[in-house]
Amino acid sequence: MSPSTHFPAIFHMLRAMLLACALAAPAAMADSKTYTVTAPDGVTLAVREAGDPHGAPLIFIHGLLGSTLNWEAQVADPRLQRYRLISYDMRGHGLSGKPAGAEAYSDGRRWAADLRAVITASRAARPVLVGWSLGGAVISNYLSAYGDGAIAGAVYVDGVIELKPEQIVAHPEVYRDLNAPDLKTHLDAVREFLRLCFHTQPAAPDFERLLANAAVASWDMQRAVQSMRVDLAGGLGKAEVPVLLIYGAQDALVKARPSIARAAEVNPRIRSKLYDASGHAPFIEEADRFNRDLAGFVDGLKR
Repeated sequence: MSPSTHFPAIFHMLRAMLLACALAAPAAMADSKTYTVTAPDGVTLAVREAGDPHGAPLIFIHGLLGSTLNWEAQVADPRLQRYRLISYDMRGHGLSGKPAGAEAYSDGRRWAADLRAVITASRAARPVLVGWSLGGAVISNYLSAYGDGAIAGAVYVDGVIELKPEQIVAHPEVYRDLNAPDLKTHLDAVREFLRLCFHTQPAAPDFERLLANAAVASWDMQRAVQSMRVDLAGGLGKAEVPVLLIYGAQDALVKARPSIARAAEVNPRIRSKLYDASGHAPFIEEADRFNRDLAGFVDGLKR
């Protein structure tokens, strides 16, 4: 029996808190629309759109324990309002479905199929994929399964290139306790994991929102996703569309330089940027610079 079965009331309460956070988000979020998409295996995915519905589409893919709320600094930036900004809660996260058991999460092809379902259902024409952390692994598995014919480019944001010790900073106690059956131990690990995401910690209200956001993530997912396979050579390695890697030099979860080097090894065409003042979340820690670089990348594709 999964820990989520032990604490159904807790999960319902945290889900309600997440919904309240979404309703209390900045005014730019209030102008967005939401809908659901069904993945091939039946999992319901919560999707949010903002910006110009006729603009070039960007699809944002959050990281472990995240949701669409991670991208508030992008949705709220006037410079990005000319694009069609699409984000979704990945399976096991946010307001999306949380199937029980490891099978729904351990196979990277399911996560890739989710992304394809969002692209198809939203009718996004050649979107730019923007994947943070685990979202980078999802992009690689998508490229492996479906190729790059339906997308215009990809941006990896402190993306997981491979789940290997050479690229992932060891935090054995944190990852162990994320799977602890004890609620207090688990939530303390969630808080520590979030703290490790930032070199410059966000303001208290923002961190509290992210903490509530993380606490609703499926426990089964957190256990199973750590063994997910990333098809780097068959995915990123074969991509011919432009790819940009953005990493924080102070990342405490992913080793920035080895990850960039490994990505360049399989695909010498990639470009990369290193943000000296950022940790694992440069799109939050240095949002102004990130949004400027993202807009420059998208506009460069048109040229």
